[in-house]
Amino acid sequence: MNLGFLRVSICVPELKIADVTFNTNEIQNSLAKCAELGSSLVLFPELSITGYSCADLFYQSSLLRASMDGLNKVVKFTERHSTATIVGAPLEICGRIYNCAFFIHSGELVGIVPKTYLPATNEFYEERWFTSAHYSSLKEVVLFNKTVPFGNDLIFEAQNISHCKIGIEICEDVWTVQPPSGEMAIQGATVICNPSASNELLGKSDYRRELIKQQSARCLAAYLYSSSGPNESTTDVVYSGHSIIAENGLVLKETDLFQFETQIITTDIDLDKLINERIRNSSFSTSSSQKKFRVISCLLPEKQHTNLLRVVSGNPFVPSNKAKRAEHCKEIFSIQATALAKRLKHTQIRNVVIGVSGGLDSTLALLVCIKSYDILGLPHDGILAITMPGFGTTTRTKSNASSLAELLGTKLETISISEAVRLHFRDIGHDENIHDITYENSQARERTQILMDMSNKVNGLVIGTGDLSELALGWCTYNGDHMSMYNVNSGVPKTLVRYLVEWCAENEFTGDISKVLKDISATPISPELLPSDGTTISQHTEKTIGPYELHDFFLFYVVRHQFTPAKILYLAEQAYSGTYSKAEILKWLRLFYHRFFQNQFKRSAIPDGPKVGSVALSPRGDWRMPSDAAANLWLQEVENL
Repeated sequence: MNLGFLRVSICVPELKIADVTFNTNEIQNSLAKCAELGSSLVLFPELSITGYSCADLFYQSSLLRASMDGLNKVVKFTERHSTATIVGAPLEICGRIYNCAFFIHSGELVGIVPKTYLPATNEFYEERWFTSAHYSSLKEVVLFNKTVPFGNDLIFEAQNISHCKIGIEICEDVWTVQPPSGEMAIQGATVICNPSASNELLGKSDYRRELIKQQSARCLAAYLYSSSGPNESTTDVVYSGHSIIAENGLVLKETDLFQFETQIITTDIDLDKLINERIRNSSFSTSSSQKKFRVISCLLPEKQHTNLLRVVSGNPFVPSNKAKRAEHCKEIFSIQATALAKRLKHTQIRNVVIGVSGGLDSTLALLVCIKSYDILGLPHDGILAITMPGFGTTTRTKSNASSLAELLGTKLETISISEAVRLHFRDIGHDENIHDITYENSQARERTQILMDMSNKVNGLVIGTGDLSELALGWCTYNGDHMSMYNVNSGVPKTLVRYLVEWCAENEFTGDISKVLKDISATPISPELLPSDGTTISQHTEKTIGPYELHDFFLFYVVRHQFTPAKILYLAEQAYSGTYSKAEILKWLRLFYHRFFQNQFKRSAIPDGPKVGSVALSPRGDWRMPSDAAANLWLQEVENL
């Protein structure tokens, strides 16, 4: 099954300036290693057959002839290693020398791309030796007794790999105001290859990395950048071999700097992901190119890999790096607090009402309220925290809710719902001993009624606490905890809620408040709607609907990247190897699709709330879906898996 991945390599080979035999041998050895790694495409640096820093030696006909002989050897070598290859060499045509990238596969020279922008600034002097593609009217050249497409208007399309279209620009091309890769992407190129020779200066590696990241993001493409290493001449400058593989703004792999030995980096790029990004992006779909490209058909090695050479995080919403995670938490918390502060500022309401249970969601919402009030310079006693114990409430959660509200300086009221719910049971003729959905939802709706009525009493705003994961699964009572006047958590997935509370405990609060927050974070997730002895939580959410880390994983790839169930299963097996079996993943994936489709009607009627990340389910924003859509197509694929 083709899941849309393409394995690619960048190679920075050991090099001797103007020693074509040595360089060609290194290229061939590197190609053999890349073939063993299962790569379908390998990129070498600019002028890799001769070396970039040959200077006036490029005038020497001996070097020019030798470079073509070396190129021919590489072409023939690829007959036994079918990996597609891009190498660089100078090409003399009609008294002009072009700095070219040669696209080769399976013993065939498929196309030649000359460099467009030749730097002639500071230490660079390429215009002395080479002619820009701008000044060539040639569309093809005869090389090795074969007519070969020539020009900077070529895109190479793999007929046997979906969405695999390769564009080539050379070094300086990407540093210009309008890099050619932009138009290549508009014309369909999903993989941009850049054979380069970028010398190293103080701070340049950071700039280069950001440049490649940003260009891959702008083009919604994979970007392969292979740069010459320190074996180039150090007469006046030093080359570091800094090479990068980026995908839509994310660096997947990069080389170490200043390594004399041959370096190879290999990863799997996700072509499906790139195409799905383009489909969703209206700016991309309405872009047009003034340039016409010739599409050259080819066949790339189509290899299936059981091992994926890219990191698949089991928590796509949560950065694994602690410092980055803290940075994300700070930004998200600020977004939430600013959103609520704006709503309060606009309505001129000075009171908010929030139900606190001692669980993660209501705790985060309460902390957001505190931050919002601090932003507006309002006293915390304008926050009315109400704890509403019921049939399943435990001492631990009730105590944590009350302690936190008091420590934060909010008003606190305790209103038991037990008597009111029992009266309601009698009114509707429900047996209290039947612990069904009516039993549970009656409690949730009673709590919402109390919050709404108390907000009228104090002229306040009811703050919602339900999170993004609950909205995805429909794990909320319609017109119960589903409803509020403003929901600050609606864009935050459950796996991230815990980290936000822990971040607040470490960075926003200290002392007893921090201790309470840490205990809340360690409390099992439960709606506490089933009868309890008051000390033991009898209802564990994740035992009923499955692990939230899996559901958040599914949510991310279903909504953010529109992946098929087969691809999501494959990625989940990579991410959770040794944690969940294939059968477990499929069990909860089936439940996810079932609940996601079944509960769209709840998402169609959610209150306002801020989007904080790349996945959101507001019907007014990112996710518009009919409430009566059938899930059969997706569920059947899960069954087939």
